[in-house]
Amino acid sequence: MKALKHLFDKNKEWASDLNKKVPGIFKQLSHQQTPEYLWIGCSDSRVPANEIVGLMPGELFVHRNVANLVLHTDLNCLSVMQFAVDILKVKHIIVCGHYGCGGVKAVLENSQLGLVNNWLRHIQEIRKKYNAEISSITDKKKQFQRLCELNVKEQVLNVCNTTIVQHAWLSEQPLTVHGWIYDISDGLLQDLDVCISSNNELTEKFI
Repeated sequence: MKALKHLFDKNKEWASDLNKKVPGIFKQLSHQQTPEYLWIGCSDSRVPANEIVGLMPGELFVHRNVANLVLHTDLNCLSVMQFAVDILKVKHIIVCGHYGCGGVKAVLENSQLGLVNNWLRHIQEIRKKYNAEISSITDKKKQFQRLCELNVKEQVLNVCNTTIVQHAWLSEQPLTVHGWIYDISDGLLQDLDVCISSNNELTEKFI
């Protein structure tokens, strides 16, 4: 089991099947990548980015972390964004959360999970910001779902306020930021109606 042979076998099968479906795809991918989309999503193993939107390798640039957070101190996330926007010239940044997110649940239940609680502190702040709305929801499941949605919307705001996106818009580079949520129970995506393409739209949506 040290070599995880079954995973190498699955890799060979996958590569063979994909090459039959799209002949020459790996030769093409070895030369360049030209994705139009950057996906910022959760690390949850049940939320596979490419598969959800039916895109092939090379079509989706991906960054994932616990609870799909975009923090102005996270150089990992910001570096991915900068490369995607400035070098790859993606036209869309998709922030995608999901219902049933363990990070959001931990905040709602005040769970003590160790180191990750420091990361989830940022969702605690969102919980406080929208406390009146969330507390008014009596159904616990709907309360949970709403905080998942609000987390996505706040991360969209964070993306839009980065120097990376601000510079792109000032340079009139076509770039739109989207907020989506994924339902693990049925495999479907939902648009949260926070599609932002300029500072004017940002003001309309968040101010």
